[in-house]
Amino acid sequence: MTRALSIDDLLEGLPSRARIAEWILSSHPPRDTYVGWQHYRTHCGLLVPAPTISPRQWSMIPESRQYDYDLYRELTNANLPLQDTPMHDKVGKLIRRRLSGNTRKKDDPTRAGVMVSGWGNYGKTASVCAAGVVFEDQWLKLHSCLNPGSLPGTRDLHAPVVYVSTPVTATPKSLCASILGFFRAPIRQAATLPDLVRQVADSLHDHGVKALILDDISRLRMHRADDQDVLDLMRAFMSLDVTLILTGVNISGIGLLREAKWNKKTRQWEMPPLESTRIHGLEITQTEHRFELIEIDRFRYITPNQIQAFVDHLEGIERHLRLLNSKEGMLTGGAMPEYLMRRTGGVVGLLGRLLEDGAHEAMESGKELIDENLLDEIVLRRDEPEQPPDEPVIQTDSSARDKKAQRAKRPRNTVFDDHGPAGATGS
Repeated sequence: MTRALSIDDLLEGLPSRARIAEWILSSHPPRDTYVGWQHYRTHCGLLVPAPTISPRQWSMIPESRQYDYDLYRELTNANLPLQDTPMHDKVGKLIRRRLSGNTRKKDDPTRAGVMVSGWGNYGKTASVCAAGVVFEDQWLKLHSCLNPGSLPGTRDLHAPVVYVSTPVTATPKSLCASILGFFRAPIRQAATLPDLVRQVADSLHDHGVKALILDDISRLRMHRADDQDVLDLMRAFMSLDVTLILTGVNISGIGLLREAKWNKKTRQWEMPPLESTRIHGLEITQTEHRFELIEIDRFRYITPNQIQAFVDHLEGIERHLRLLNSKEGMLTGGAMPEYLMRRTGGVVGLLGRLLEDGAHEAMESGKELIDENLLDEIVLRRDEPEQPPDEPVIQTDSSARDKKAQRAKRPRNTVFDDHGPAGATGS
C-alpha cells in the first residue's frame, strides 16, 4: 500500500522565499576579474532544479508556497545547464590536451596555443570557460590549492586561469591594462609599454597563471598597425610559460591566420600563400604554426549520429524544464525536433533562448506545456510582419510641382546645335 504524499513531501527541496529572492536579486562580479572568475568557477552548475510535481499536487500546496514554487520554476527554466554536446566535448578535449602537455614542458621556450572560432551564439565562450574551470579545479587539487611557485611570507593570489576580454580598438597598452585589471593591479599613468609588459610578465609568474583566455579576439583588424602590434604581443606572452586560448568569430577569415579556405576533401583549413612571399621569399608562419584552430559548428540534422546528438540535447533540456503539464517527449517526440531545427538552424544559443522564452510563455498563459503552436508566437531574432510594411507618404509642395511641370514643357534651345557639314559650307 502506497503512502499518500504529504505537504512536507511536496515541498521537499523547495528553498525559502528569502533564499529564492537572494538568488534572483543578487548580482555576480564581472568574469574578467579574479573575484568574478572565482565566483563563476565555484557557482557554475550549482543551481538545483525545482522539484517536479503534477498540477493536482500543486493545488495541494498553500497559496503562499505556490508563488514560491512558481518563482523557483522560473529561475530553473531560465538557467539551462551546459550539456556535453559534440561541439563542447571537442573544445574541452583539445584544451585539456594542450594544457596537459604545456604544463609538463620544461625546456621548450614557447607554449603552443589554441584558437576557438565560431559564429555568434555557437557556445564558444561557454565551452572555453567550462574547460578552464575543469583545468583549474584539477590544478588546485594537484597542489592542494597552493601556488607551488609562491615566495615564503607572501600572500599572492593563485590564479591558474585568467579570463580577459580583448579591448575594443585594442592597443598593446590597453591589452596589458586589461590583464593587470584582472588582478586589480595598480598601473602608473606614466608607465611605458616595456614597463607594462614587464609588469604583466611578473604578474603572470607571481600568480601562477598557466592559461590565459582572451575572448572576442575577432575585435582585432589586421589592417590597423595597433592590432598587428597586439598580435605580436600575444605571441610574446607564449614564451612566459602560459598557454594562450583565443576565442572569436570567424578567426580564419579576419586575417589572424590569413584568409583561410575550408577544404571539404581534407576537412581542414588551408592557408593560401601571402602576396609578400613573391617579393621577399619569406612566409609569416608564426601565428598559424603556434596555434591550433578549432571551429565550433552548430547542430546538424542529416546523418543518424547528428540527429541523435540533437535529440539527446533536447532530452537534456526537457528533463531540466519545470512545467506542470510537461510530458515525456515534449521536445523529442513527433515532429518537434525537426521544428526546433528549422526555427533555430541548430544554433545552441538560439535554441536555448527559444525554449527559455517558450517555458516563460507556457507559465504565463497557464498552458504549462511547450508545443509548436506556442513557439510560433515567440519572436526569434526578428518579427516578420504578415503584410509588407506601409510605405511612407511624402507630401510635396504643389507650387514646386507646377514649376517643375512648366520647365518640362519649355522647348529646348537649339541655337548652338551642330547641323553637320552642309550647314558649315553654306549649301
